[in-house]
Order: sequence, then structure tokens, then C-alpha cells
Amino acid sequence: MPTWTIKPEPITGAAVDDVMRQYFTEMGLRVLGRSATETELRTVLVKDPHHDLSPPGGEFLVARSDRGEFLGCAGVRLLGGSPKTAELKRMYVSPSGRGKGLGRGLLVAVEEAARSLGATRVVCETNTQLAEARALYTRYGYAETMPYEGHGSADCWYAKALA
Repeated sequence: MPTWTIKPEPITGAAVDDVMRQYFTEMGLRVLGRSATETELRTVLVKDPHHDLSPPGGEFLVARSDRGEFLGCAGVRLLGGSPKTAELKRMYVSPSGRGKGLGRGLLVAVEEAARSLGATRVVCETNTQLAEARALYTRYGYAETMPYEGHGSADCWYAKALA
């Protein structure tokens, strides 16, 4: 039985900026092979903002322990086009939340949020270096697809039709 809960939280505020900093710091280490500089972190937060992960066209989901400790997050936002598609963004599980099924829990929560936004399909992107993410997506019904919207340094794209 999980010892965490996943609920929508506002995407604004210092706490979310700290989480995004953790996310981008780890992505820098894993994708770039080095720590991101402070300038790079500020630039990426400006260039790829997370503020569209809020109603009415998105949602930001946060996983917390039963003591309120941040364990992970994931965002979802609607994209234009047909079929009505939602994008999974900023999925991150902190080191203290790993190995507990939280990645799967966040993925299920994102799919539910996407359905409630009216989406019939979810897409996401990742990098070759993030083997755990690619395995998670494949294990739960996501199939490789063509690139969309030309995001950053992604080199793997996935899609899943929602039932």
C-alpha cells in the first residue's frame, strides 16, 4: 500500500520553483553529464516555463509522503490539434521517493487529469539517457512516436491513446 498521496497543487510559488530547480539539476547531470550552472538553470526556467501546467488547460500534480515531504511531481497540459492531446511534462521522482511505485502512480494521475481535460491521447518526450523513464512509458502502454513541438534536447517521443 502506498505511503504517499498525489494531488493537484498550484504551480506558482517558491516551493515549486525549488522543485523545478531539483528537476533541471538532475536532468543536467543525467543528460548533459555535468551540473547545470546557475545561469543555465535560470535560462531554462525562462525559456521553458511551467506556468501552463495549471487550469484551465493543465494541471500540476505533486506526490507527498504521509508527513508532507515532497516525493515527486508531474504536469500535464493540453496541446493544440486533433485528436485532443495532452502532454506529460516535468515528471520527477526525488531520490527519497524512488523504488516505491511512485512513477507509475504519477503516470496514472497524469492520464486521469488528461482525460478530465478532455484529451484522448497523451504524449511525452525524454532522452536516451533516461532509461528508467523510457522503460516506464513502454511498460504502461506508450509507444514511440514522431517528434512534436520541437522541445529542447529530447531524442525519444512517446504517445498513448486514452481509453
